[in-house]
Amino acid sequence: MKILFAFFFVCLSIFSTAQEDTSVITLSKITTLSEVVIRSDLDVVDFLQRVKNDTTFYKAFKNLRVLGFTSLNDIKMMDKKGGIKASLQSKTRQNRMDDCRTMEVLEEKTSGDMYKDGGLNYYTAELYASLFFTRGKICNDNNIVKGVERNVRSAKGMEKHKEQLKMMFFNPGKKIPGIPFIGDKIDIFDPDVLKLYSFSIDMEEMGGQDCYVFKIQPRADLSSSQRSKIVFDNITTWFGAKNMEIVARNYDLSYKTPAYDFNVHMEVQMMKFGNYLVPQVLRYNGNWDVALKKRERGIFTATLFDFK
Repeated sequence: MKILFAFFFVCLSIFSTAQEDTSVITLSKITTLSEVVIRSDLDVVDFLQRVKNDTTFYKAFKNLRVLGFTSLNDIKMMDKKGGIKASLQSKTRQNRMDDCRTMEVLEEKTSGDMYKDGGLNYYTAELYASLFFTRGKICNDNNIVKGVERNVRSAKGMEKHKEQLKMMFFNPGKKIPGIPFIGDKIDIFDPDVLKLYSFSIDMEEMGGQDCYVFKIQPRADLSSSQRSKIVFDNITTWFGAKNMEIVARNYDLSYKTPAYDFNVHMEVQMMKFGNYLVPQVLRYNGNWDVALKKRERGIFTATLFDFK
């Protein structure tokens, strides 16, 4: 469960701010620019520094704590033949009042063993719930991201797993303590990791606006031993050319160890609600196997709208 939670949250922000700026200079020298980007006279170092320091994606999900919204939730657990063995489709509404938020279930339909003993029976579903479902009444929450620090080492049990999860989701350019086999392979700015990937900047339209597209992929000429160290198969981020806010991000991650293996694809699309950047659609397709647990093949889609 620890591994599952940690890796689902690997990508809300590509880079942490803990690295030295020299890493941006190094990255700028090996980043490929398309012809249209070259003609745009983009300051590549400044662009990469802004990407590295970006908090807009993190902020977008934190904004869900201070807004009301409706969510269409579609979760499917698949068997090895591609059939559906459990599912949950629902419509929920998060309400915000007097600095508190609560959630009501407007519609829900389930099949199979999605629930067990009053709780969700799958880690994938729990993972979804941790993102989009509000349990009980939560008050005095905020959407502040500046100065947020996480102390993983002092936390214990599930709280520690949640902190690891948040670090990997929002700061995967940073080593994460306590995750076996893989913690030192997600530090993109580490020289030993940096050399395994290729980086490129292009321009294209996304969501009705011109965007810079920053892409991270494994180098094509890696040896088999180098390829065994790869975690990110693809991370593509669309930044609005005018304001550098994240418009969308796609991820492909995979890894195999004696204790676990996973293959995950995620897509996140953003929208603006007034001055708030918020997630509009999140799609996930993941295959997990953790020691002493049954393999889970999960697909889910969250569609958020009617923000208040």
